[in-house]
Parts: sequence; C-alpha cells; structure tokens
Amino acid sequence: MGVSLAGAVLPGITLGPETVDAAFSVLFATVVLAVLTQLILIGPSGRVPLSALLVFGLAGFVQDALIWWLISWLAPKMSDLRVEGLGTILLAALITRATVVLLSQLSPAGETAED
Repeated sequence: MGVSLAGAVLPGITLGPETVDAAFSVLFATVVLAVLTQLILIGPSGRVPLSALLVFGLAGFVQDALIWWLISWLAPKMSDLRVEGLGTILLAALITRATVVLLSQLSPAGETAED
C-alpha cells in the first residue's frame, strides 16, 4: 500500500507509460520491499508504547530507504520504474514506513508488549 501511495504522490517516481507497465512497476517494488522486510524484520509484533514505536519507526525508515535505493538501481534493468534522486528515495521510504506504522497501530487493540 505504501509503495502505491509513494508512486502516486511523488513526482520523482515514474511507473511506466501504460497501465500494464505501471502495474508491473508497482508489483516489482512491492515484491522487493515485502521480501526484504520479511527477511530483515524491523518492527513490533504487537502494539507497543510510543517510545518503542519511534525507535522501530526510525530503524524501519532506514531499512526502507536502503530498499528504495536498491529498487532505484534494480528497477530500470527489470521494469519501467524509475526513482530519481536521494530526496525521492527518502520521501518514498518515509511514506512506506508511515503506512506500515499506521496500519500496525490500527490493528485490534489487544495486549501491549509491556503487558
């Protein structure tokens, strides 16, 4: 969801001239992000206090920025996706991580990690 949002909002990300190309570009970036974030999981397993959430968010932001940097290098070789510049990479990482953190906090309220 964060990849689609970043691709739609940021002018430095081009997905492709046609709908099929754009869909493949989003799918490519989503798969790369999903696989790498599952291999190197940074995040809480449940609801956590705000201080822990900020630490997880910062670590996840760095992880997402590195993955977007990898995507900016790999994507032109495999799809029509183009990511232009470090600023776009950082904003895409911020949008992606903010979406992940927001969705994790919207999960049903249960026990927090402290309990």
